[in-house]
Amino acid sequence: MDKQAMHDFIANGTAGCRLLVVGDVMLDKYFYGEVTRISPEAPVPITHVLSSKETLGGAANVAHNLALLGCATDIAGFVGEDYHCQSLLDKFTERGISYNGLIRTDRPTTTKLRIIGGHQQMMRLDFEEAEPVEGPYADRLQGYVQAALAQGADAIIISDYGKGCCTPATCQAIIQAAHEHQVPVIIDPKGSDWDKYAGADYITPNLKEINEILPARIKNEDEAVEKAARYAMERYQLKNIIVTRSENGMTLVTPQEITHIPTKAQEVYDVSGAGDTVIAVFALGLAGGLAPVCSARMANLAASVVVAKLGTYAISREELLEVLQ
Repeated sequence: MDKQAMHDFIANGTAGCRLLVVGDVMLDKYFYGEVTRISPEAPVPITHVLSSKETLGGAANVAHNLALLGCATDIAGFVGEDYHCQSLLDKFTERGISYNGLIRTDRPTTTKLRIIGGHQQMMRLDFEEAEPVEGPYADRLQGYVQAALAQGADAIIISDYGKGCCTPATCQAIIQAAHEHQVPVIIDPKGSDWDKYAGADYITPNLKEINEILPARIKNEDEAVEKAARYAMERYQLKNIIVTRSENGMTLVTPQEITHIPTKAQEVYDVSGAGDTVIAVFALGLAGGLAPVCSARMANLAASVVVAKLGTYAISREELLEVLQ
């Protein structure tokens, strides 16, 4: 399938797709300023704050990408009863993202606050509790996913950031429920316990993430990546794998074929959020009926836009259409 077909789908076909994102929902906060002196109270730089911003992070950034690309987007996960939660809800409302699947808990809403002096990140403050979420909260989340499937989701993304949402029980319940409805599950993994992803249709690790589950680390070379993907597919009963490989693009491994997709030449400023864009665009392509290879090529092009931006960034429909020209 050529770029014209991808272009036509992004221009006209995304509105008919409905995607559910389940995972670790986060808020990213940034304070930007300038450093002109050292504090007399302690040997630390004083940052004069000039501006600030809040953006959707983690699983919320995956949903943000999908919403900007024009599809019906649903987010499910855990939040707290706090100011950061309200900020998230406001942003979901602005972007037309359905957040009925957010379960209020007694934990804080996961938030990353970064202080930037000039172009240098000086400090990060994390508001979070990352213990696995089990019991009634997890039951409610799994029940919501069942209901969303019954209403007609075209694909489910599990966005695991290791903050407690994506437990083995929750991941397996989602994968099994989705397969009962013939809906594909695409997973962005975290950590070395990939048993919880068994049966997933697609998994999208980067090189660092796939190295965490291998007996011996590999280099960013085609043959090594192919062997690692086959090993992971067999060991964890995964149907397909996309390995994102930074400057080497990405590799899609299916039972039938291996496709290496080179990256688009691009100055890289910041890879944060690029994985969110890859999984969002890839899953959207699958939901719209595009071939996996075609969806992967489209995701690779989308990532080339995002890595040229500073901070967490979601690609717009206009930007993706431009790079597809």
